[in-house]
Amino acid sequence: MRFEQLEYLTAVIQHGSLRRAGERLHVSQSALSEAISALERELGVPLLERHRSGARVSREGRDLLPVMTEILAGVAQLKAAARDHARTIRVGTVNAGTSSLLVPAVREFGAGHPSTAVDVATLLQAEIQERLIEGRLDVGLINAFPGDELPASLEGTVLLRGVPRVCCRADDPLAAQPSVSVADLRKRPFVAMRPGYLMHRLAQRLFGDAPPPETFSTDGAEMGKTLVATGAGPTILPDYSIVGDPLETAGVITARPLAEEVPPVMMLLVRRRFERLPAAIAEFERTIVRLAGSV
Repeated sequence: MRFEQLEYLTAVIQHGSLRRAGERLHVSQSALSEAISALERELGVPLLERHRSGARVSREGRDLLPVMTEILAGVAQLKAAARDHARTIRVGTVNAGTSSLLVPAVREFGAGHPSTAVDVATLLQAEIQERLIEGRLDVGLINAFPGDELPASLEGTVLLRGVPRVCCRADDPLAAQPSVSVADLRKRPFVAMRPGYLMHRLAQRLFGDAPPPETFSTDGAEMGKTLVATGAGPTILPDYSIVGDPLETAGVITARPLAEEVPPVMMLLVRRRFERLPAAIAEFERTIVRLAGSV
């Protein structure tokens, strides 16, 4: 039995098909099917129900999922312990709290731990969760609405709580208004987050079938604020992503409340459920949680 066989089957269960699992893992469907077939022969139970239209996970496969998840969690924990000695912490972030939280945390942690590297990658929320589950990330920072659920193998800590706001240039006429309505935004070019970001979900909900006439799509809050600063148009971001940003403190961009009711938003620190958290990761988490309390 090989660990990748369990990873392959878990991916098929999570994504619902061999095709989607293969796309996520960058493995061909034939390689996935062959690896799972070998695992079926070894275990003596059918794990996939194969049809002409595709393959689905069998009842036996679903029943074995908790055991496989526990095994993979142990493997990830072993890898994390090894990385603890290698002195590298891998962080995935959606970028909303980079300026106000992550950069100061990395700077302070680095000053006290000069032999430990922090490798930061900007990713979509789904990518962060997937890489955490697979053990390719140690810590993730994501945004969430109340009621959003994490996969069972992950746990989260609330770092920041806020409200979505309209981010616009300080000299934009919208900045002179006490609040900005969806109707106001529909009249202007708008900077939108790409699918996969929390603010994309909110914009879809607010605009419905009547989006602004011109839309600029971007990846992440940092690029979104840069486009706003260049005059491309306003965007919608969590307030904690705007207040304290260098562009905001310099008076280039500002935040205004939405006239419509919107749900609160949270920034979560997310990681795998470890029985023993590696010391370096625990110290990094303590640093970022403490700094979040002062933001």
